[in-house]
Amino acid sequence: MLKMVVKCTMKVSLFVILVSTVTTISVHGFSTTLEGPFKPETAPLDPNLNPVAFDLPESDPSFVQPNSEFQPEQISVSLSYSFDSVWISWVTGEFQIGEEDSLPLDPNSVQSIVQYREFNVLTRSRSATGHSIVYNQQYPPQNGLKNYTSGIIDHVQLTNLKPSTLYRYQCGDPSVSAMSKEYYFRTMPKSTSENYPHRIVVAGDLGLTYNTSATLRSILSNHPDLVVLIGGFSYADTYLTNNSKLHCSSCQCGHNGSSSDCDSCYSSGETYQPRWDYWGRFMEPLTANVPTMMVAGDHEIELQIGSNLTFSAYSSRFTFPSKESGSFSPLYYSFNAGGAHFIVLNSYTPYDNSSDQYIWLERDLRNIDRSETPWVVATWSLPWYSTFKGYYREAEPMRLILEDLLYSYRVDIIFNSQVDAYERSNRVYNYALDQCGPVYISTGAGGAGKLDIEHVDDPGNCPDPSQNYSCRASGFNFTLEPISDEICPVKQPDYSAYRESSFGFGMLEVKNETHALWSWNRNQNVYYLAADIIYIVRQPDICPVYN
Repeated sequence: MLKMVVKCTMKVSLFVILVSTVTTISVHGFSTTLEGPFKPETAPLDPNLNPVAFDLPESDPSFVQPNSEFQPEQISVSLSYSFDSVWISWVTGEFQIGEEDSLPLDPNSVQSIVQYREFNVLTRSRSATGHSIVYNQQYPPQNGLKNYTSGIIDHVQLTNLKPSTLYRYQCGDPSVSAMSKEYYFRTMPKSTSENYPHRIVVAGDLGLTYNTSATLRSILSNHPDLVVLIGGFSYADTYLTNNSKLHCSSCQCGHNGSSSDCDSCYSSGETYQPRWDYWGRFMEPLTANVPTMMVAGDHEIELQIGSNLTFSAYSSRFTFPSKESGSFSPLYYSFNAGGAHFIVLNSYTPYDNSSDQYIWLERDLRNIDRSETPWVVATWSLPWYSTFKGYYREAEPMRLILEDLLYSYRVDIIFNSQVDAYERSNRVYNYALDQCGPVYISTGAGGAGKLDIEHVDDPGNCPDPSQNYSCRASGFNFTLEPISDEICPVKQPDYSAYRESSFGFGMLEVKNETHALWSWNRNQNVYYLAADIIYIVRQPDICPVYN
């Protein structure tokens, strides 16, 4: 039984909600990774928990467009590479959807302007101007499917900001009296070994369900300084263009990706793009006030029929510090959050030794100054170390190519999603316990889909080698290794420290250059009672960086 000493204090917070009462929890006596490796543990499934998530209906009040035609909506804040810059993004005007080609909104018809100033300083607001775009999701005319054209998507970069400073801002076009209400964001601390954001929320596969509502409420109540969302945002690809829901949880592909299930599921190429607009409106209470970084997963691929265009909605709606971090791709980039360096990778774009992603990753790792950013955190969607049946070892090709690189540069923590469950590993490298290996954490149970409750080590659960292909991955010519009976464990592997099937989110609290508190927060629990909590401890003296 874990013993806790809980100390509650009261304070006034000016974050997310301008004035509110917050309970601060101070906890002592938690285990640390220095005490590991830990004996594998599986939490029992809560008998009162429905493992199936149900989508919010299109009639949900949070999906409704603002009354004014040019009123900014779907507002979000994202980080640039360092503390002194952020991006503000929003949508102006309503989307269009129909079988016939429609005239898109003109991005030049409104200005992209953000007015901002420090929260507690009585100075004139500064103004920044950006750019705007419109994207389409088109289908061949003979198919009779409904084409989609987005509203005007605005992106504005704010620069020369102070570290750890609360700013207030409005966005829109003041020339047509179409400015948003005031929102607030706090910049990241300056990158030193002593400075860290207080709370970093990590969540995957949120979707747009009733469980998503519970997750969002819990995240907001914890007042994070930064949010990292890993794949599975709108789940627009689980709908046809006529807004009919697909049920693809049992979709299995053969080696050529041609099974009948796949033909009627994701490989149809259809999506219902308005789900992206609904998701942006639904998430705005969080994304407009807390810097939120997006990590693309399989649901964001959205291959357009008749072309090779992918990730169009994802790369159009959000901004990423790609140029600032030298990648020039929205699918992989890096940024600093105080003394933590975050690396975002993509499981669905080439990662072989000659690929742009690999070359960029090697350069990014080589350029990290561990005296400024002692912590290095990597994240992508498809997990390498998951013991649930779904997606078991489907990322093996990626692991074989990239694991040595990440290990040699001593990446501390790796976050994944996609598997709709929670799992935390012991420190591991090449399937063996290793005190210098990363801690792998899968947080793919943010609210969408159906919880994964079957483990690969349960009797009869070794995946069929003929079906060892992700429906989306097979369509992109990825080479996935067959799974043999020899590599299916008969008990929970030693590298798996803790796993459970529950909806929720994780929270990382970096305390100093060696200690970070990690917790998994179930939706069914009070927000400050974590289901899994541990101090992740770095040991740079015995695990030096090899470069």
